[in-house]
Amino acid sequence: MSSAENRCSLCREPAVARLTGPERRLCAAHFIEDAGARVLAAMKHECMVSPGDRVAVGLSGGKDSTALLLLLHRFLPTLGATPVAVTVDEGIAGYREETLRAARDLTGELGVEHAIVTFADLFGEDLDRLLVGRESQGCTVCGVLRRRALAEAVKRVGATKLATGHNLDDEAQSVLMNVLRGDLPRLRQDTSTGQPGHFVPRIKPLAVLSEKEIVTYLLLRAYYRDLPECPYAGTALRSEVRTMLAGLEHRRPGTMVRLLQFRDGVRGSARAAEPAKALSTCRICGELTSGEVCQVCRLLGKGE
Repeated sequence: MSSAENRCSLCREPAVARLTGPERRLCAAHFIEDAGARVLAAMKHECMVSPGDRVAVGLSGGKDSTALLLLLHRFLPTLGATPVAVTVDEGIAGYREETLRAARDLTGELGVEHAIVTFADLFGEDLDRLLVGRESQGCTVCGVLRRRALAEAVKRVGATKLATGHNLDDEAQSVLMNVLRGDLPRLRQDTSTGQPGHFVPRIKPLAVLSEKEIVTYLLLRAYYRDLPECPYAGTALRSEVRTMLAGLEHRRPGTMVRLLQFRDGVRGSARAAEPAKALSTCRICGELTSGEVCQVCRLLGKGE
């Protein structure tokens, strides 16, 4: 690429990133501005927050949640809303300690309220102990319990919305995983509406940014930290799908966006065809479930 081609499309400064849809090259300052503008536009277009909302920001300390808090700390006040960070400590030795430190450092710097809930407090044991003797994959168990822990954290801080750091890659991977599993109910599921008295609406402001764009954003703002990967991450189908989808996106740019468009089309058709099925309450803990006993209680052996 010639030096002329490697210039920002807006100011002719050296470009740091090349983006598609529309095609453009951006310098550091304009890339940061562009990423923020896309997130804010998505929040407004999808009416993610309302004036007076207290938004719980899921903060693991990793790259996605760090970018999420940085952006929401900037934008929520302009929308009349307030951020509060919530962190789940699963109790993963050699991993969670460092990410918790990163989360505390960030909330301290930004002056954002920060609440932490632990698996040990909520479920009696940390994740490492809960997985001993189980055939279930670590990500499967953790995913179920983390959702419940986040819901509890949201209740404790009195939040009206929960923002999670799912990016474009995450969302596209989930769509493809549900297709590969033949899991139509999960593909149709929409958590953005919430359920009064049980869980608040979830929002995903970063779903318009790819993982690569988020890393670039953090590097340019000097917030990127090289933290260890969760030791259970490689046990899931997601790791295989991530590799496959990355190859498809490289060869056929726009694949991830098209997967999300496919998902939204499925959800729209499902809503038009039949109303959402009513959920019942778990006979053990009283939380919402599609069956008699919820997944959390089954995992903890309370339904036996």
